[in-house]
Amino acid sequence: MHLEIAALYKQFPTKRGTLMALKDINMHVETGELVCAVGASGSGKSTLLRLVAGLDTPTSGRITVDNAEVTGPGADRGMVFQKNTLYPWMTVQKNVEFGLKLQGMSAKQRKEQASEYLDVVGLTTFASALPKELSGGMKQRVAIARALACQPKILLMDEPFGALDVQTKEAMQLFLLDLWQRTHCTILMITHDVEEAVFLAQRIYVLTARPGTIQQEFKVQLSGERTYEMKRDAPFLAYKNQIIDLLRTTSSTTVQDSLHA
Repeated sequence: MHLEIAALYKQFPTKRGTLMALKDINMHVETGELVCAVGASGSGKSTLLRLVAGLDTPTSGRITVDNAEVTGPGADRGMVFQKNTLYPWMTVQKNVEFGLKLQGMSAKQRKEQASEYLDVVGLTTFASALPKELSGGMKQRVAIARALACQPKILLMDEPFGALDVQTKEAMQLFLLDLWQRTHCTILMITHDVEEAVFLAQRIYVLTARPGTIQQEFKVQLSGERTYEMKRDAPFLAYKNQIIDLLRTTSSTTVQDSLHA
């Protein structure tokens, strides 16, 4: 799997004129990688992910998955949003089966495949439950299972843990790392949480404030298993502080530019 984003621009018309949301974005994700794009509010993170998902179209530039241009949603890309998008009237099992049903899979096949991925995310015993009976973290695990059940080439995650409390968020970060290591899935995730990005990612793209551009790419090289304790170690803090300083600098520059505009 090779995701390539080349010379990507995205503009939106507004009452005050054209708004440049993304400017000259160039990035890539390779098979089996967990890559994060991090940036403050207004950096175009969600817009970028929507473009990769095919939910919106670029003003210019190209997005390709294995050299095939993205022109709309496709089964090669699975999407997990910040707010769970589960159907409240469907059981957990039926929610996970939903995408498989759209693909035309037989009832027997989709039941087996959905059950397999519910087992992967540790929710087999909740297959008959309704979403309202689940915690926030469990709902996101169902959403991840639903996306993975369709066996996409890449999983796209839009701040998937942003709405969770701190303890649940940390538990879900460990869950995602474990899932990634067990399934070897490819993940592109966006987040405003620098600590989360350093904890999860192999590589991090840092986006500037509007218009969003790639300011710098970091290869995260941390030794040993990633654990909560690692977040207090000097190498971890060095990555975190460097990225925060970079975001703070670009944010201040943007504010100064707007004041003098």
